[in-house]
Amino acid sequence: MACCGDTPTLEVLAATSILRAHLPALKIRVINVVDLMKLQSQSEHPHGLSDADFDSLFTTDKPVIFGFHGYPSLVHRLTYRRANRSLHVHGYQEEGTITTAFDMRVQNKLDRFHLVQNAVDRLPHLGSQGDYLKQTMRDKLIEHKAYIDRHGQDLPEIRSWKWGEKAAG
Repeated sequence: MACCGDTPTLEVLAATSILRAHLPALKIRVINVVDLMKLQSQSEHPHGLSDADFDSLFTTDKPVIFGFHGYPSLVHRLTYRRANRSLHVHGYQEEGTITTAFDMRVQNKLDRFHLVQNAVDRLPHLGSQGDYLKQTMRDKLIEHKAYIDRHGQDLPEIRSWKWGEKAAG
C-alpha cells in the first residue's frame, strides 16, 4: 500500500487496518510518498530514487495499491520505467457532487473499502477468505450510502476513525 496526500494517507491507513484485522497473516507495507519526484529515477530528476532504492521499497513483483491526491496518470507517468508493473493507482476521477467528504472519496474509489477490494483482487491466493472480505466491503459501501442519504453525514465510524482502533467491516 502506498499513498501521497493527506486524505489518501488516511484512507490507505484505514484500508491497511481493515486488511490486517481480517487477514492477519497478510504482510503489508505502507509507504507514504511526500515528494512525488522520488518516484522518478534519479537519472530523470535530482530527487529521484535509484532503481535499487525504489525496488527495495516498492518491490519488483508485488502488487502496490496507491492512493493519490491527484490524477492517477501522473503517478503512472512518474513510474513507467520502474521494474514493478503492478502499480494500481486510485486518485481523482472527476466524480462527485455536493456531498460528504467521505462520499467524495467513495465516488472516486479512493476510500478504504474500494482500496481493500482492489488489494484482495490482486491476491487470488486468498480464495474464499478474500471473497468474504470483498463482500463485507460491498456491504459497507451500501451501508455508507444508506446512512448519508438518511443522515446527510458520514458514518460515525468514518468520522471518528483513528489509527490503531478496531477496523470497521
